Amino acid sequence: MGERKQVVVIGGGITGLTSAYYLQKKAAEKDIPLDVSLIEAGSRLGGKIETVKRDGFTIERGPDSFLERKESAGRLAREVGLGEELVPNGTGQSYILVNGRLHKMPAGSYMGIPTRIRPFLFSGLFTPAGKIRASMDLVKPRKTVEGDQSLGLFFRRRLGNQVVENLIEPLLSGIYAGDIDQLSLKATFPQFYEMEQEHGSLIKGLRRTTSIPKRKKGEKKPSMFRTLKHGLSSLVVAVEEQLHPGTVQTGVQVNHIEKQDDGYQLMLSNGTVKEADAVIMAVPHFAVQRMLSHLDFLEPFKNINATSVANVAMAFDASAIKKDIDGTGFVVSRNSDFRITACTWTHKKWPHSTPEGKVLLRCYVGKPSDQEIVDKTDEEIQDIVLKDLNKTMNITEKPDFSVVTRWHDAMPQYKVGHKEKLQHITAAMEKELPGIYLAGGSYRGIGLPDCIDQGEAAVEKVLTHLFV
Repeated sequence: MGERKQVVVIGGGITGLTSAYYLQKKAAEKDIPLDVSLIEAGSRLGGKIETVKRDGFTIERGPDSFLERKESAGRLAREVGLGEELVPNGTGQSYILVNGRLHKMPAGSYMGIPTRIRPFLFSGLFTPAGKIRASMDLVKPRKTVEGDQSLGLFFRRRLGNQVVENLIEPLLSGIYAGDIDQLSLKATFPQFYEMEQEHGSLIKGLRRTTSIPKRKKGEKKPSMFRTLKHGLSSLVVAVEEQLHPGTVQTGVQVNHIEKQDDGYQLMLSNGTVKEADAVIMAVPHFAVQRMLSHLDFLEPFKNINATSVANVAMAFDASAIKKDIDGTGFVVSRNSDFRITACTWTHKKWPHSTPEGKVLLRCYVGKPSDQEIVDKTDEEIQDIVLKDLNKTMNITEKPDFSVVTRWHDAMPQYKVGHKEKLQHITAAMEKELPGIYLAGGSYRGIGLPDCIDQGEAAVEKVLTHLFV
């Protein structure tokens, strides 16, 4: 097949790790002459995946799980020998905090959209007028829109303000940590627009296309999420162990990438230069723009902003929680005066994470309109969170310990027009930078399976570019 090709993966988060792993796996399977290097600017691998073990607790500082129906994350775990470690989430009632009260999530709702009328009609989340407005989705004509539109605009048109503000917005903002009136429908949930066009109604479309089984009274809903018994960091460790010795270089930043006649030169922060025939840039958009700052067509990346978020995990003795709630947690309506955006009762959602007789709560802060909270001290964040929690749960003591985590500029905002912007940049890269590919949370999905999928897709593009 000729001389050995050099591929460099920039970024050691789950996307970059996946890319390096599958490049080496495919090269071995097909006997391809390929050398892979992974360069990570930080001191550790895993990106936003970080597990802390303390006093018998397993605490995730970043994501705590992945959707089972998006199959790539579970498949990767099984491939690297962690199949027996996969565990489903404990399920139970989830809640939404509206007007200072916890309301049960209406049964049969899918991403906040009702598929069953009775639970919706009896929910205290909406006024009679709000329920009537939402039911108009069944008769409101479809609207064909050229180009993109915001999630907020789309859902308000179909279901009205109350359903959006009290149900859909808290759920979707929990995923994207953004303002749904700016987030792109095409880049986040294009299937809902397609559903409207095909069925004329979101409620009708979901009923016809989504299987949400009715449950008997007291029967728990099926698990949708999976995690790993010893924490998601165990996936990072297991993938890294599969890589060839010498593949990974940490603590080194790529400062600049220069195109050559026969590939690329990467200027590194330690003063060395690395040659590459192809590059997978598994880093955020602003890092790409910095490394290739001489290229005008990447300027639009400067206009993609990213929000900052923080979370605090708090461990208690069970006796400290006087008003325990039977459920897995709650999200918060943005109309409330609460500064927390959600709270997971981790000891119930992930029972394996918490010793017997203990409680583990994880609360999130950092609304788009409340970014300054992320930079407060650990003690200030904990106090704000406990004050909010005490409005719904009677917690009599300080936690045994807490773990505060800040993620600065960590949640890329897929604003209206994101998909088209990305298509223009990708087309320009194919012409001007053949053999360089983008993958990761800034581009085509932020969940773990989305990032793994993008890593795998980039691998296929590299192999096609180099060997076909």
